[in-house]
Amino acid sequence: MRTLITNGTIVNADGSSRADVLIDGESIAAIGVDLPASGIGADETIDAFRKYVIPGGIDVHTHMELPFGGTFAKDTFETGTRAAAFGGTTTIVDFAVQSRGKSLRDGLDAWHAKAEGNAVIDYGFHMIMSDVNDATLAEMDELVAEGVPDFKLFTAYPGVFFSDDGAIFRAMQRTAHNGGLIMMHAENGLAIDVVAAEYAADGKTDPYYHGVVRYPIFEGEATNRVIRLAEAAGVPVYIVHLSARDALNEVRAARDRGAMAFAETCPQYLFLSLDDLGNGFEGAKFICSPPLRPKDHQEELWTGLRKDDLQVVSTDHCPFDFHEQKELGRGDFRKVPNGLPGVEDRVDLLHDGGVVAGRISRERWVEVCSAAPARMFGMAPRKGAIAVGADADIVVYDPERRHTISATTHHMNVDYSCYEGRSVQGGSDVVLSRGTVVVRDGAFTGRKGHGRFVKRAVSEAVRQN
Repeated sequence: MRTLITNGTIVNADGSSRADVLIDGESIAAIGVDLPASGIGADETIDAFRKYVIPGGIDVHTHMELPFGGTFAKDTFETGTRAAAFGGTTTIVDFAVQSRGKSLRDGLDAWHAKAEGNAVIDYGFHMIMSDVNDATLAEMDELVAEGVPDFKLFTAYPGVFFSDDGAIFRAMQRTAHNGGLIMMHAENGLAIDVVAAEYAADGKTDPYYHGVVRYPIFEGEATNRVIRLAEAAGVPVYIVHLSARDALNEVRAARDRGAMAFAETCPQYLFLSLDDLGNGFEGAKFICSPPLRPKDHQEELWTGLRKDDLQVVSTDHCPFDFHEQKELGRGDFRKVPNGLPGVEDRVDLLHDGGVVAGRISRERWVEVCSAAPARMFGMAPRKGAIAVGADADIVVYDPERRHTISATTHHMNVDYSCYEGRSVQGGSDVVLSRGTVVVRDGAFTGRKGHGRFVKRAVSEAVRQN
């Protein structure tokens, strides 16, 4: 099957140009001006006049079917990846979970079983480490060799995922030898629990207080601590879902002194705020960790994106229904399942609030949504760019189309939207995954099981940056 995309403007992270794109099978075969459909034997021609032709989005932080707080994230690999495709994302990297007392292998095998034959777009895995010991450290080497080279640890959630400094440092030392990357959820969970217990004892149990007790300084302190541990181990570290000015300043300072410190933020921290948590129990819809911050943190994060202090925008997609699931925490914010839906909205929100609003260029938009994730997480040059030889993960994107985000029209398997009623400019007209059209004009044309596991390489980008 040969497909020709004509008349569009190719937008890559390193520049834009008007050109046609020829797809042969699953890969990009040629890029040129005015390629003749008849002369190259195209089976289908897609007219991208006045549209962008961009590399498919890559969301390197999702949680499909994640167990949390006595329940599970609502999206399966089928529903979640289908929603991602509607939003212009063609690859996700999800987090496999090691249960305490079990092996990394057990956790990874369980996630392979969830995804294989179900995903509609390509997928990879990171590994959440709940136990750091001699056996799991040895397993890290095996997973790196199998294309799962990243390991997430937590300074939060005592009794569940929390690792102390010694465990974190041992894992970092291991990546110095196997080339892997440590990803950190950086909040001081022990201190947060003290403050949360004090607020609960005073009867302050509404969802709003979830955002109050997790002080920004607790995120800043933990971010500094794990970066310093990584410096001591001589390895890079990647801070996930950075939300606060305090943490961003620690990343900036580390990068200024030459540390291999990297970070992502998420749409919720750019577009939502602590105020959203303040509408009685309705605020439970917006409970995530780290929490939403006061509005004055938002522009600092945008500045961080412009200046490359923040390299990636991911979603931390982890949807729980408001009814029945979020309601598990009615009367105690500490029991509300933590997580928000967003895998379908990221690309459009960043285009509208970033490109259209003049905060970032369209090239930077592609960089933070696709190119940087591919480069930093071992998928380049296969993914993340419109380039000859790359996978034909391509989005024909209409930068002028307006639509309204709503739970009544989204494809995520969750009963509310964090952005309900928000009008955005920009949307995906045609989405191709490895040369196959999976979304066209608002209709799903893909199939369950089309997505393949992406065996990712050790990232040289984070060590050379």
